[in-house]
Order: sequence, then structure tokens, then C-alpha cells
Amino acid sequence: MSGGTIDEIVVRGTQRIEPTTVRSYLTVDPGDRFDPAALNESLKNLFNTGLFADVTLRREDGRLIVNVVENPIINRIAFEGNDELEDESLRNEVELRPRVVYTRTKVQNDVKRLLEVYRRNGRFGATVEPKVIQLEQNRVDLVFEIDEGPETEVRAINFVGNKAFSDGSLRSEVATSEAAWWRFLNPNDTYDPDRMAFDRELLRRFYLSEGYADFQVESAVAELTPDRDAFILTFTVSEGERYTFGDIGIETTLKNLDPEELRNQLTTEKGDWYDASEVDESIDNLTEAVGNLGYAFVDVKPRVDRNREENIINLTYDIQEGPKVFIERIDISGNVRTLDRVIRREFRVVEGDAFNASKIRRSRERVQNLGFFKTVQVENEQGSEPDKTIVNVNVEEQSTGSLSFGAGFSTDSGPLGSIQLRERNLLGKGQDLRLDFSLSAERQQIDLGFTEPYFLGRDLAAGFDLFRTETNQDELTFDEKRTGGALRAGYQVIEHWRQSWKYEFSRREITDVDGDAAVAIKQEEGTTDRSAVSHTLRYDTRDSRFDPRKGMTAFISNTFAGIGGDVTWIKNIAGADYYYPLSDNWTVRVGAEAGQITGIGEDTRVLDRFFVGGSQIRGFRTAGVGPRDKATDDPLGAKQYYTSTLELRFPLPLPDEFPIRGRFFTDVGAAWGVDNVPGEVLDESSPRLSVGTGASWRSPLGPINVDLGFPVVKEDFDEEEIFRFSFGTRF
Repeated sequence: MSGGTIDEIVVRGTQRIEPTTVRSYLTVDPGDRFDPAALNESLKNLFNTGLFADVTLRREDGRLIVNVVENPIINRIAFEGNDELEDESLRNEVELRPRVVYTRTKVQNDVKRLLEVYRRNGRFGATVEPKVIQLEQNRVDLVFEIDEGPETEVRAINFVGNKAFSDGSLRSEVATSEAAWWRFLNPNDTYDPDRMAFDRELLRRFYLSEGYADFQVESAVAELTPDRDAFILTFTVSEGERYTFGDIGIETTLKNLDPEELRNQLTTEKGDWYDASEVDESIDNLTEAVGNLGYAFVDVKPRVDRNREENIINLTYDIQEGPKVFIERIDISGNVRTLDRVIRREFRVVEGDAFNASKIRRSRERVQNLGFFKTVQVENEQGSEPDKTIVNVNVEEQSTGSLSFGAGFSTDSGPLGSIQLRERNLLGKGQDLRLDFSLSAERQQIDLGFTEPYFLGRDLAAGFDLFRTETNQDELTFDEKRTGGALRAGYQVIEHWRQSWKYEFSRREITDVDGDAAVAIKQEEGTTDRSAVSHTLRYDTRDSRFDPRKGMTAFISNTFAGIGGDVTWIKNIAGADYYYPLSDNWTVRVGAEAGQITGIGEDTRVLDRFFVGGSQIRGFRTAGVGPRDKATDDPLGAKQYYTSTLELRFPLPLPDEFPIRGRFFTDVGAAWGVDNVPGEVLDESSPRLSVGTGASWRSPLGPINVDLGFPVVKEDFDEEEIFRFSFGTRF
């Protein structure tokens, strides 16, 4: 085709594409010579567009004939045979779309993507076959025929080279688990290469926390069984020697900073087994402590001197002035429903602030404590300049709507139940809407509550409650109706300290008092209005509101009734709980609470006083401890009380799929004191003591709590309750 001049270029075969578009990809024009190199380049350009299934160039005298066969246009993409994965999930993975040019290369790439999606979901036997249905006007329907195959489970997890720990111990440390019939609720018994990579890291962390500073995972191999329906995982490890901490020092060149004053921040001690996690925690503690002393930019680096002959690691924490880094941007991802501002307002730093690791860590805890997210990951990366950093926040949302059920039975009240509808993240704005309804043979209650956590854009949680309660008090020999509402607001004073205020108005009606009821109760028959304002100051440093392992919470509450209404009194309550970690999963809880009510210019009424028992002193019924009318055995409520508890929480030796935590506890408390009450009253301020055991399980169907409490020290007139059970489920 060489030699001569191109007189004319003719394009044939086009249907949707204009001939001028085809000519624009050619590197020759009329008047140019028939140059084989230029024509070859033109041919490549046309194929590279992806618009054509075939292109040919030929010469007819002085004309260059360009014949093209256009690729069809995709009319529709469909998936057949998929049950485990929804069409929408698969559609988001493929690159092809309707009204896009069809090419075999793109189809093959999409097939690879779909197979990868199924592999990530544990189905390595899945097959994907693309089918093309020809339509008129050079259009096609593309159908991916899918055979999902069975889940590719993990049949066995083996370890090679481990001497210090058994295979069973190491299996409990990795995220992947072996398939078993009783693990039907566990999604981690299928093979996932990403999870296996994470297992390598989990093994490394475990050995480093046990003193094996030289530990390495030499290889991690996944072998598909001959029947292709399961994998066998094999981890080859090199444990190395076990080390203890030697001398531990702190050094710094920062002015006016005494290293010895920081020694109480260290969690590492000489003679203990080496633990890398303790080193990291000490670094965090030092960074936070030095930052609180006014040093905004610090860098704490551990210097390690390893004595391999004596298996000792000498450690020096070197505190130096760190690089001055500022937060350029905070990027948030993973929140599909929750608004960005709900997450940002929990951060203790904003764009432009100096980077502070302790504030970042505290921010992550605050976001986690919202309860809106399954996981919260906060990482930082280099910004646009050396002195700037970008904070990346990645969250995984979880259900925040809940449908909770409660059920029980007693010989006095018969069957009882409760239902709570709650959305803790209404419309993704962090608002809390709750509707409670309870029903038993004696009590019916409905309660509507709403909370806006950031009222008027400020750190001010404001809300209201409306309630209606009807009680047929067989035990107290009267019927009671309460109707009312409350307005409340709370705000943070300083970090960890929060203050709240509430105004409540309620109308109480006492009717149908039995003729043989206590005289003190007969005197309260009729309608009473109560108008009260209360104040609460709370301190909270717990690492989690839902399953605390360390930290403390304390509160003091004061309520004054008498701003109008028919009763005038003041009530004070104070309490605290302290959580001390013995290890990663063993926790000691110490708690105490006390309260007192005083009438102002009048005696207190029965239903305004304290009724103690139930969850406060396990082993005794609610209102089972405290003053009682001797003649009728009616509880009269107490003017003062105290309770305390000592509890050991620990994991039960069950598979990881059943994270049940057990507890041993002892509760101590008393309730006593009444005003001028007609008749003889049984009233003792002596302490009551109970011991018991219990368990809690965050099951897939909701939290389950069981307690067995046994009174050891009691009064003859107290009422016991050995068994307590609670269960909830979520949607």
C-alpha cells in the first residue's frame, strides 16, 4: 500500500459514529502519501478507542477505504443465579453500564471483579459466565450467569514451630475460626485472604505481648482441599526467646521537664515479661501527660537495648520536641446515614489545630461511645506540606434502631412484659427518640422521650419526656395513676464532667385503697401535684459506656420539689463505680450509692421515699429492703439508704462466637427511716449482705443477663428474689 498520494478517504460501516469522528483518529489526510508506518499507526489508534470490533484499511486507486465494525451498545445488564449477593451489590462492582460500548476486554475484567467479590465472601467455587443477547440497532443485553457454589469454609487451622503455646491457644487469638456446626452464627469460618493477613498481625501482637520480642510469622499458606469446598490454613512461626524488662528510664532535653515526675505514667516495670502493648500504652500516657504540661509538640521514642544472653530488654523512653505538625483536614468516610457533623462535633480538635495524639485518641473514644458505629478507625497521613497532616476517620455503621423486649414472672404480679421502640440516631442527626410501653397484671406504662444532643448547634443536650402510668398496687393495696412530662438539658462542663438539669411536673392519683391497707397509705388517697427541679453532676472516664473495662464514673444528684404543687422536699443521691482491669478481659468493679430525702415543713410521703432491692441489692426483691408496716407487711419506703457492690467480671471458657462474660458479686446495703407514721413499723438500719454469680451475653439477638443472688445477712421481714433475668433484641 506504499507509494502514491491519497486523493480521498472513504469511511464505511459506521452506524452511530460519525465518519468525521473516524477520520479524526487517522494520522493521514488527503494529499499525504500512502505511508505504511502512518497507516499502521492509524489502525492502532482506531482499535485503541474501544469503539470498534474490527477495522480494515485498503487502497482503491487513489482512495483510502476505511471499513469499521462498531462495537455494540449495552442495552441492559442483568445477573442470574445470585442468591447470596444482591443485584445492586454486584452492579456496583462491574465497570460496564447501560449505554456504554461493549468490549470483550471490559467483560472479562468485570468477570474477574465478580469472582473476587465472591472470594471475599468465602465462595471460591463460584463461577461467572457472561452471555450476550443480540438486539436490533447494534445493541446487546449482557447477562452474567452466576453459579455461587457453596461457602468455602476453613476446615482446619494448623501451626508449625509453636512450642510455648498450643495450637488451641493460638486458634483463639486469630480472627479466622474452624468451621463447626455450632458456629452457625459466626461469619469468620470462611476463608478470606484479607482476614488471614490480619491473623498474621494478631499472632505477632499476641507473642509480643507475651515477651517474645523476636517472634516472626515465617509463612501463612491456604491450601484448597481436593473437593474444592474448604481450605486448610497453616501458619509457620518462629517464636524466639522470651524476654523480661530490664532497666527502664526516661530521658528528655525539654526545659523545665523533670523525667522522674513522669514515672507514674509508665505501665512497664523491671522484671515483668516484655509486653509491646504496655510499651505503646506508656508512650501514649507520656505523650498525654507532657502535652497537658503545655508542650504541644512532643515525640516519645523508646530506645531498646536487647541483651540476648540474659534475655533482658533495657528500655529508655526518649522525650524530645517533636515536629510542629498541624491538622490540615479531617476526612470522614464510611458513614452512609450518619451526618458528618455528628462525628465532627465529637472531635477534640479541628482543622488548623496542633496535632495531639492524646486528643485524637480521646476523639476516637467519643465517636465510639456514640454507639452508632461497629468500628471507628482514626489514622493520619502526610498533608500537602511537611508540617501538615490529614486525619482520616473511617467508620462502619451499625443498627441504631432497637426493639427491646422484657419478660418475667412472679407469684405476686404474674406475667409481665415491656416493649421499647428506640432510634438513637434519628435521620442520621444523632437525635434519640424513644417510646416505652410496659404491661403486667399490676402496671401499665407508656413513656415518650426525645433528645437533641446538640441543641441550637451547641454542646447542649435538650429533650422532653411525656409519660402515663397506671398501677394496680396489690402489694401496696391501692391503685395509682401518674401523668406528666419533663424538660431536660445537659452540657459538658470540662472534659469528663457533665452537668444536667430537669424540670418535671406530674399529677398522681391514689385510688381504691383497700380497707386493710396501712394507715400511712390510706392518708395519701387522692390527687397530688408534684413540681420539681433536679440537678445532676456526673464524672465519667470509662473506656466504654456499654462494656467498661477500666475507668470511673461518679455522680451527685439533687432534687427540690415545691415550685408549686402539693409536696415540698429535697432529695440527694450520690454514687460512684470504679473499674480496674486485672488483665485484658478480667475486670474488678467497685461501686457505691447513697440517698436521703427530707421533708420541708411537712412529712415525706410513701411514694416519694426510696424503695431498695432488685438490681441494687441482688438477692432481694425491688422494695424488698426497707421499712414495712408490721400489721399489713406493706413497704413504706425509706428516707435514707446506701448500697455497695464488689464484682469480678471475667470471660467464660467458651468459643469466641459466644462472648459470654461471667461475674461473681457481693452486694451490701440498707434502707431505713420514716417520718411520723401511724401504727407499728418494722425498720432496721442494719446492713444486708448477698453474694451471687451471673453472666452477660451480647448475643446476636440482643443482650442477655442472668443473676443468681443469695441473701446471707437479712432481716426477717425482708423479701427475697433469688433469680433475675433480662433479655433484649434489636432490629
